[in-house]
This record gives sequence, C-alpha cells and structure tokens, in this order.
Amino acid sequence: MPGLLREAWSTVVPDLNDRHGPLPPLMLALTVVTGLVDAVSYLELGRVFVANMTGNVVFSGFAIAGAPGFSLAASLVALAAFAVGALLGGLIVHRTLTHRGRMLLYALVVETACALAALIVTVASGHPFTGGVRFTLVALLGLGLGVQNAVSRALAVPDLTTTVLTLTITGILSDSRFAGGGGSRAGRRVLSAAAMMLGAVAGAASVLHGHPRLPLLLAVAVLACVTVAAIAPARSGAPWTAPVVRK
Repeated sequence: MPGLLREAWSTVVPDLNDRHGPLPPLMLALTVVTGLVDAVSYLELGRVFVANMTGNVVFSGFAIAGAPGFSLAASLVALAAFAVGALLGGLIVHRTLTHRGRMLLYALVVETACALAALIVTVASGHPFTGGVRFTLVALLGLGLGVQNAVSRALAVPDLTTTVLTLTITGILSDSRFAGGGGSRAGRRVLSAAAMMLGAVAGAASVLHGHPRLPLLLAVAVLACVTVAAIAPARSGAPWTAPVVRK
C-alpha cells in the first residue's frame, strides 16, 4: 500500500527532472475530461461514445443486427469525427515532434475549442439534443477526443493514455505481486482508472439530475485550466520535452 500511494503521489506531483516532467498530472486531468464527455454522449446523445471507439464499433454491429436503442448513423458519425481528429492530431504531432510541451499545448487549444463549441451549441439549442444538434455535438466532441487520443499516444506517458483503460486495468492485475510481478506503476494505473470514473460519475450525476450542459461546462473548465498550465512547459527546454523513442 505505501508503494501504491507513493506512485500515485508521484503522478499528481511529479519530479520535474523525470523523463515525463510535468506531463502526468496534465494527462490525468484529460482522463477526467474523457469521463465527462462520454457521460454526455452516452446518456444524452443516444448510446454513442465520443472517446471510446471500441464501443462505437460494437454499437455499430448491434445496430446492423437490429438491436433496439442503437443508432448506426450516430456511431458512424462519431467514428468519422474521431478519425478526422486523429488525423489532425497526427499533423500536430509531426509538426511538433521535437518538443512534447508544444505538442500538448497545440492539441489542448484545438480540443478546448471543440468542447467550447459543443457547449455553445447546447446553450443555443433546446433540450433534449436531437436531430442535427445531436450529430453536431457528436462530431465536435469526437473531433476533440480524436486529437487528444493521437497526441496522448505520441506523448507516450506510461499508463496515462487518457481514453483507454483496458490495458491499464489489465496491468494492475497481471503485473501485481499476486501474479508474481513487481507491482510496478500500480498507483498510477489505479489513479488513471479513478480519474475516468470521477469524470463519468460527475457527468452522469449532472445529466440525471437535470443539468445536461454542466458536464460540458466542467470539461471546458478543466481543459482551459490544463491549457493554461501547459503554456510554461511549452516554453521549456528541459530534457523531458524531447520525443520518446519507441522501441
């Protein structure tokens, strides 16, 4: 337990001389954003995810098979928007490849703009979000999360992918001492899962208690704070800003 808490603490308050410098807490905040926006998309936009593309592929299969309550159109729009976002994220990555701080900042600016645009759409439209409004929200949020996912992948901070937890949860157990492993990074992995759950709980509670716009407002607020926090790292010349060499 002390080791787990120590690892969690080092994620929230990292050593700036570490290979990933100030990135871990920023990535953790983006994981909270994922929970918030997926709560909105699934509960308000009709069983569709804007961050979890595995879910949308499965939902598309359900819709094709005729399962009630699933929209093939919504799933395909989410997949297409996410793909465009991933392409845009790739352009950011390859144009800022030598500086991870600038890479994150540019991605945050784009994602924050997408989330803010989605929030404005919800304020300007009536509730529930149906028809063109629904697809506009799916497209804007999917685009932003596609950018986030592409850049998170390039930043390569271990166990902080911000949108996918399957391997993270697998690692908690398969690398545990109970399984004969060293239990490495269990604290960070648990914290990552908790961050996404926190966002999902906050988002779902807001929607279920009649505040469907609140999760997007919270997401924009978190993104704005992370963007401001990323300005100084984007100007840093520290060793952590160098690209990660993939093996």
